[in-house]
Amino acid sequence: MIDIKHELLDRVSNWLTPAFDEETQEYINDLIASNPKELQESFYKDLEFGTGGMRGIMGIGTNRINKYTLGKNTQGLSNYLHKSFPNEKLKAAIAFDCRHNSKSFAKLVADVFSANNIEVYLFEELRPTPELSFALKHLNCHCGIVLTASHNPPEYNGYKVYWQDGGQIVPPQDAQIIEEINSLDYSEINFDANQHLINYIGKDIDDVFIDASVKNGSFNTSAEAKDNLNVVFTSLHGTSITIIPETLKRAGYNNVHIVKEQEEPNGDFPTVESPNPEEPEALKMALELAQKVDGDIVIGTDPDSDRVGVAVRDLDGKMIILNGNQAMVMMTNFLLQQWQDQGKIKGKEFIASTIVSTPMMSDLAAAFNVECKIGLTGFKWIAKMIKDFTELDFIGGGEESFGFMVGDFVRDKDAVTATLLACEIAAQAKANGSSLYKELIQLYIEHGFYKERLISVTKKGIEGAEEIKQMMINFRENPLTVINGSKVVMLEDYQTSIAKNMISNEEEIIDIPKSNVLIYYTEDGSKIALRPSGTEPKIKFYISVNTSLDSVEEFIKKEAKLEAKIDAIIKNMKLN
Repeated sequence: MIDIKHELLDRVSNWLTPAFDEETQEYINDLIASNPKELQESFYKDLEFGTGGMRGIMGIGTNRINKYTLGKNTQGLSNYLHKSFPNEKLKAAIAFDCRHNSKSFAKLVADVFSANNIEVYLFEELRPTPELSFALKHLNCHCGIVLTASHNPPEYNGYKVYWQDGGQIVPPQDAQIIEEINSLDYSEINFDANQHLINYIGKDIDDVFIDASVKNGSFNTSAEAKDNLNVVFTSLHGTSITIIPETLKRAGYNNVHIVKEQEEPNGDFPTVESPNPEEPEALKMALELAQKVDGDIVIGTDPDSDRVGVAVRDLDGKMIILNGNQAMVMMTNFLLQQWQDQGKIKGKEFIASTIVSTPMMSDLAAAFNVECKIGLTGFKWIAKMIKDFTELDFIGGGEESFGFMVGDFVRDKDAVTATLLACEIAAQAKANGSSLYKELIQLYIEHGFYKERLISVTKKGIEGAEEIKQMMINFRENPLTVINGSKVVMLEDYQTSIAKNMISNEEEIIDIPKSNVLIYYTEDGSKIALRPSGTEPKIKFYISVNTSLDSVEEFIKKEAKLEAKIDAIIKNMKLN
């Protein structure tokens, strides 16, 4: 018998009781006998809700995605729903992605809901996450669940919880639901399904969702302009193949080339190392196809179709991938221009972004006389803004991690409508003798040339989590005073809710929910944000620099200077 720490032993012993099936117990006994490290990794903590819900490696244990952790979450959520809506007939919507076990996990969640007298609308096959947000509202459900691990590696799965408004859960619901879950014993999970309460949905919801996407993402682009735009699309083995091709078709885009090798949904993601459009390698096959067919724009979506990657031709005609900030400012500016042209800007509108995204969003808002609201990382905070500020009209918004939301008909990042919007921008620019990339440069000339880069440092396992924790402590307790030769003038600490002027030592309260984020601002206008990922074993550094740009002719030279400045900051902070 391997020596096991007392606390861990209590957790493990609980899983060796009759509340758990024989297969689970046999597996645990094998780990006890032969693999103590895996046993510790599987049981040393409970999976937690991060910025995107609960996400983790599939397997046996409290720190894994499995029948019991999902069942306990759903039982706790069911109890919370009954307490919150005591006299209502409860309804929940459930969707799932292409990952291993997602379909069976979704049925398990449906079973537990139905066992608790909650009517369920379960998608019969995989569907994009934004469609779940839409369906939840369309069907007047009280909550929704998506079984997905977004762009994480194949061994992961996850559980996203949505509320009545179609947005992911936020305070106070999140803490209250977690408290309800934590108060449960695994033996209290009711797995005894009432099949009469489980309804299967599919094409009926697809049709109204696609029509809504076309309505919200189309802006008077001529049929000729659409025909002249050569689009390359890849679903990266994910869910968007079920919706995006048809959405583009209904919107009038018929010149669409799909990467066939990545068309089939597959939880192993066999053609990519990571199914994340943020990673250039993920779009390699799409970029190669664009070269063959002379494509104007490349679109790639992550497995659950909430993130979208966009590549366009640069000034030399070479295909390059826009970063999330570049795509966001292009989409936001286009929407603002459309609203302005239609006379819809009355001074009671807003766009939205996050604290780690480009400061250029605030500049765009000022130029169009609308408000720019800034929240924590995660689209749940943008959805909350829409709910909290009903007196304002939401135009659109995004974050640097390749997410964008057009209007409020979906309350999460939405690669379906964002894909259509990107095509609209590219088609109109091409029809006007320009290009999406040239229009981006024009924005830099008008509003300042902002350049951003994300550095992610991966630290896996128990030791990795401790390293990340210590790094944040070090940057917090021993703050940098100079970065790359420029004085730090402001330090925002979202964990203490204090913004400190490093020159005058004056402090202000940050009126945003607490989060483990630090942001340094320097005298030369640089911004460096640090935060541990809520869904991956990483600590992330978001670097933003800027300068003025007077003409297209000086763009390449100025861009090189900004890239060199970011390189210098990375070296100075020892991040490489």
